[in-house]
Amino acid sequence: MTRRARYRPYEQPTGGWGSVKSLARHATRQRALSTAPGLLKDHNKPGGYACTSCAWAKPGEPHAAEFCENGAKATFWDRTARRTTPDFFAQHTVSELRGWSDFALEDAGRLTHPMRYDAGSDRYVVVSWEEAFADIGNRLKGYDPKRTVFYASGRASLETSYMYQLFARLYGHNNLPDSSNMCHETTSVALPQSIGTPVGTVLLEDFAKCDCILSFGQNVGTNAPRLLHSLQEVRERDAPIVVFNPLRERGWESFVNPQRPGQMLTNAPTELATQYHQLRAGGDIAAMLGMGKALLALDEEARAAGRARVLDEAFIAEHTQDFAALEAKLRAVSWAEIVEASGLPRAAIEAAATTFAKANAVIAIYGMGLTQHRHGVESVQMLVNLLLMRGQIGKPGAGICPVRGHSNVQGQRTVGIAEKVELVPLDRMAEQFGFTPPREDGMATVDACEAVVAGEVQAFIGLGGNFIRAIPERELMEAKWGGIDLSVQIATKLNRCHLFTGKTSYLLPTLVRSEIDEQAGGPQIVTVEDSTTCIHASRGVWAPAADTLLSEPAIVAGMAKATLPPNPKVPWDDWVADYGLVRDAIEATFPDQFSRFNQRLDIPGGFPRPVAARDRIWETDSGKANFLVPKALSASFDDGSDPTVLRLMTLRSNDQFNTTVYGYDDRLRGIHGSRMIVMMNRDDRIRFGIPEKGRVRMTTAVDDGIRRSMGGFEVIDYDVPAGTCAAYFPECNALIPLWHHAQESKTPAAKSVPIRVEAE
Repeated sequence: MTRRARYRPYEQPTGGWGSVKSLARHATRQRALSTAPGLLKDHNKPGGYACTSCAWAKPGEPHAAEFCENGAKATFWDRTARRTTPDFFAQHTVSELRGWSDFALEDAGRLTHPMRYDAGSDRYVVVSWEEAFADIGNRLKGYDPKRTVFYASGRASLETSYMYQLFARLYGHNNLPDSSNMCHETTSVALPQSIGTPVGTVLLEDFAKCDCILSFGQNVGTNAPRLLHSLQEVRERDAPIVVFNPLRERGWESFVNPQRPGQMLTNAPTELATQYHQLRAGGDIAAMLGMGKALLALDEEARAAGRARVLDEAFIAEHTQDFAALEAKLRAVSWAEIVEASGLPRAAIEAAATTFAKANAVIAIYGMGLTQHRHGVESVQMLVNLLLMRGQIGKPGAGICPVRGHSNVQGQRTVGIAEKVELVPLDRMAEQFGFTPPREDGMATVDACEAVVAGEVQAFIGLGGNFIRAIPERELMEAKWGGIDLSVQIATKLNRCHLFTGKTSYLLPTLVRSEIDEQAGGPQIVTVEDSTTCIHASRGVWAPAADTLLSEPAIVAGMAKATLPPNPKVPWDDWVADYGLVRDAIEATFPDQFSRFNQRLDIPGGFPRPVAARDRIWETDSGKANFLVPKALSASFDDGSDPTVLRLMTLRSNDQFNTTVYGYDDRLRGIHGSRMIVMMNRDDRIRFGIPEKGRVRMTTAVDDGIRRSMGGFEVIDYDVPAGTCAAYFPECNALIPLWHHAQESKTPAAKSVPIRVEAE
């Protein structure tokens, strides 16, 4: 029976008692109440473990409870009392399990034993670690390495990620797609072209020094709730926060801090956004061009009146190039074009520009609302253009701040998880480990999907994640996955990707970060990198879910030893016994990034990697920061000319992190009981003849010979701009064509999918 949604707008603040009640409910459901004291003592604390949820920065002086609602849910999810044992698999066929929901699959509990798929019984059956490694190694030896894919999700530690990428390159390929390809690859392409670095320039301490924040395409309440503490302090200094986002998200509106007893007692929230501009999905470039155009006008007024300039003329002259090209674009584009493409009135854009112009130190935050569009690279670069116009990069309290997702997704790229050879010091690795690395660029995520569809992938190894569920073109990918000869999934819980098997498939269960990782050298430490490039140590504190689990480094080493010829310069066993030796190897490969790595593990707040743009050193071809002119006003594939086409944004709920669904409540949006919903503008619903609370079918509005259509979505009248609608990820991934991705970065364009809706 299809679930019906219950909807009532949520009028309480973010955080507060709503968050506390949610945590109590989730801890009880997972029978993980005993975990609660450890959350206070160890979660994101010195000597404790780093959260496995988001990658937001951790302060040097942590709060009493240095975790957010989603971080605590992730820990309860990991620390559940439920187990998915061999008996579970004996009772359920894979075909049956395919009918379970994402929530139900993971809610079955922690995986406990290595398993191999048996096609005859359509079940996973238990296998020893030795048998699994031997068979995986023997099979890999028989494949063309360039037809294998080593995928990494964003949770694996720096140590595991380094070993994994080295395994791939010793084996003979650079096919290292990762979850960054699906979210912030756009950042990794856009920022180097603009300012010479693939990462943001802001440190956590900058939030205490800024006097204005701009935010584009980021839902802080769900995606990085610990950032709310800094935002609250910004507002208490009366600094403005200007938000551009199609949906009004409670996280940007008001916040009650659970760390403050007085505020909890009164439930009197801190109001956050001082301006909230609900632009059309994909309209960010136009809105930012409008802000730039308004800045030029304000600068002219200031000069005419003899006041201080609005533009930082000295910074532009000394540190940038090609401002004239951007200025010409800003003067040429009309306000009518800007208003049409952005969906915002001119006055709103000018108000944002005026606020920006008055500030001395501005941080610009953004998320996947900028990166996941056809012109996502240009969207990010236009935001950088605004900062460069006013000299707002490379000084205290100012800079660009991409908010990353998974807890080490940025760090994985830092230590070599990259398909582009230009990003990895292959010459140094060759000398360090005595081998000849492959020199051809490998497959990113979209490339890997295309290769699977074409039947060109012989083996797929997944270091965490839920690959098939997270990617576009899901139905076609599910149909083609059986053509892979070997599918290996390293995981903590069962998910949908595990139920689409290759000709030979393995499930290899692993520890979670909060569990004690006991090796021959004693309890081990791992490290992660946060969104601000700071490196943190993590020590597990709880007993493992089963004594049959191996750590991720041990699993990677086990596969590598079974596959590769012995190499005395690659001491896999020594590395597993002592992860400090892996960190020594990382330092040798990346000496400028990880100097004195082992000695700096416990610096409060982590130690930051060097980012040249923080010091106004521009590692671009020109040696300067580059103004880059966007080619389009709209970031979307949809050109806006067809009134029957809506732009679909895919979203996460409050009870979700990436593809992991903790439950069916999206409390902060007031939606409960179902994820098969679509949020629509009421006028659009009426225009399409859809009854109130009716059900609709969504069909992708492209003509490429493939029909992508999904039905059974209940319509909710929601505060969303006309022409835009929203529904949940990953349910709607089947509507996204594989070729619908950002130009240059190939990040799937999941924030403005052109669709048509019809009543069912």
